[in-house]
Amino acid sequence: MTMHLGRVLRTAAVSVLALLWLVPTWLLVVNALVPADRYSGSPHWLPSDFALFDNMTQAWDKAELGPAMGNSLLYAVVSAVAAAVLAGFAAFATVIMPVRHRTLWFWLIYSGTLLPLQVFIRPLFLSYATSSLYDTQTGLVLIYTAIAIPFAFFVMRNYALTLPREVVEAARMDGASWWRVFWQIHVPLTRSAMIAVFVFQFVAVWNDLMFGITLVTSRNIRPVMAALADLQGNYSNVGPPIVLAGALLVSLPTLVLFFSAQRFFISSLKIHR
Repeated sequence: MTMHLGRVLRTAAVSVLALLWLVPTWLLVVNALVPADRYSGSPHWLPSDFALFDNMTQAWDKAELGPAMGNSLLYAVVSAVAAAVLAGFAAFATVIMPVRHRTLWFWLIYSGTLLPLQVFIRPLFLSYATSSLYDTQTGLVLIYTAIAIPFAFFVMRNYALTLPREVVEAARMDGASWWRVFWQIHVPLTRSAMIAVFVFQFVAVWNDLMFGITLVTSRNIRPVMAALADLQGNYSNVGPPIVLAGALLVSLPTLVLFFSAQRFFISSLKIHR
């Protein structure tokens, strides 16, 4: 009886939390459907019209979302791939290879996640402004890769700890080099973790606004969130439905990526026995 009551309470709690999470999504979708000229200023809770595609078209044109989405795709893909590969190298070195002071190396790399990113804004801006990295695609790729590596390393290291060491030891006894062990054994075994890291970092870079408005000023270089922010800036005259439709539009690539890689994302959370 007690166990049954506990399951009921857990189910009820999860259901309530799910509804609370769905409320903002529901408001986003419903208000993105409202024609901009009919928006009254207060949020709509029930759909009454369908002007989603018209609102998306206006957001696409006025914010120039096409080039901005192309820029964000470049930043997200390159930095996520680079972070996954570099984190894979670091995890392999600190877990598989016989290096000294493994704990020290772990904390040295992982410490990059212990401070809020806002702490780095001023020194980054000053260093970028005095170099050729400010307002460039290369500068954004570098900073996105750098901030993605610590957490990617944390995931890759923890996953590598669950792998059987016998496979690596057998390969080394057969004369395989560390380079060959990494690419032919370690990478295939950690593929699901690498894909999970890629998905997570892709979404994080795609949704970034802080660095996109701090280190970039040109419209042809800015990421998509910086372009979307222009729709609700001080000099914008579009209505909330257009802004919400634009937000819904730019969220589609991350949703497609997550659901297409969901199998790898879930499998990376399982502990190998």
